[in-house]
Amino acid sequence: MNTDMIQFDEKGLVPAIVQDATSKEVLTLAYMNKESLTKTIETKETWFYSRSRDELWHKGETSGNTQTVTDIHYDCDQDAVLVFVNPAGPACHKGDYSCFSNSLMESEVKASEDRFAILNKLEAVIAKREVERPDGAYTTYLFTEGVDKILKKVGEEASEVIIAAKNRDLEELTWESADLLFHLMVLLREQKCSLDDVLSVLEKRHASKD
Repeated sequence: MNTDMIQFDEKGLVPAIVQDATSKEVLTLAYMNKESLTKTIETKETWFYSRSRDELWHKGETSGNTQTVTDIHYDCDQDAVLVFVNPAGPACHKGDYSCFSNSLMESEVKASEDRFAILNKLEAVIAKREVERPDGAYTTYLFTEGVDKILKKVGEEASEVIIAAKNRDLEELTWESADLLFHLMVLLREQKCSLDDVLSVLEKRHASKD
């Protein structure tokens, strides 16, 4: 990327929106100057400019919560950048997965009418669990045990779906299918493969048969 095209403000800064490359959740808003943007591109890890300390800082340098950069986009006015990352830990200094954890309209917003909205919500929750690793959470257990345990659970749940279908047990099939989808999404997160990537393949297959 040629950083000369970026329109830095009068203080030499540009807003940098950081987004999880897999779950698409917005993690934080920070600022970059030309030097930190260049270092981010060169090192493939996020570097920002601290307005309070008046210095560059490498995300995760002391905490270990680094962010591996997969891509950087800029907006139509060239005065803001969108940084896609794979986070190695919480983005927020409070230990949260995202700095944007609170809602001003939480009690007022109606549930989405999209019947697949739960998949988006579940993908975000799984991403949050992987980063924060709360004690006692089943998803924390799966990520801590690693890919072999997750694969075992995917295999077990797939077998349970087959048995339920063979027995013509609709209620059991529904439950086991939900378990399979959950564990498959945990596996996708562990592999840094987004649900969008899978849906894109389905879309391409469908389009090729039209």
